Amino acid sequence: MLITPCNTLAELNELAFEAIIHQVQQNSKSLICAATGNSPTGVYKKLVEKKKGFNTSDLRFIKLDEWYGLGINDEGSCEKYLHEHLFNPLGISNKQYIAFNGKADNPEKELQNANTYLDEHGPIDLCILGIGKNGHIAFNEPAEALQPRAHMAPLSSTSLEHAMIKNTTGEQIKYGMTLGMTDILQSKKIILLVNGTHKNAIMQKLMEQKISTQLPASFLWLHANVQCFYCNNDN
Repeated sequence: MLITPCNTLAELNELAFEAIIHQVQQNSKSLICAATGNSPTGVYKKLVEKKKGFNTSDLRFIKLDEWYGLGINDEGSCEKYLHEHLFNPLGISNKQYIAFNGKADNPEKELQNANTYLDEHGPIDLCILGIGKNGHIAFNEPAEALQPRAHMAPLSSTSLEHAMIKNTTGEQIKYGMTLGMTDILQSKKIILLVNGTHKNAIMQKLMEQKISTQLPASFLWLHANVQCFYCNNDN
């Protein structure tokens, strides 16, 4: 893992944007797995601001994770976030995007569809990740064992305190739908975005380079091409 310290969030966003654009320029048909939440928002904003500088018509996207119980129009859903911050502004059509429905009556079928898509069209070319305060990536939570493929994950108390769902009403969220560790680690390139003082403690643990299922992000040390952009302050 190549860790790039950034003095400001603006610097992090610029460097991560440049890394993403480099991938897109190298392969205009890239399959990109996009994270949601606070960490990538500034990077996505830069992509939208400079969208005239690259071609999006052949890009493909796959959803990283979703709160089970929330749909595209529900406040706090990953689907709503991605469409508002990335897909709609970039003109990404539904045929360029594979997802699982957070309100599906048969979630296992949704997850199997994602597995099948990756089997047929993968691996992911570029996986954009954040890290949770407990070390999770996507909804792969700290546990005795980690799941390899897309699955339904019981959410930790840390994840259930996430700002995305703090105003969620009418749904009792207990599970997350997520790609698995194998799906992530088979990606050709991974970009890890870490910013804010609230992430400093978990980042220090990650930098110990000790691999443990209790720190799922530590498995990124086993990957040959991970670029981490880290800003340890809130500015």
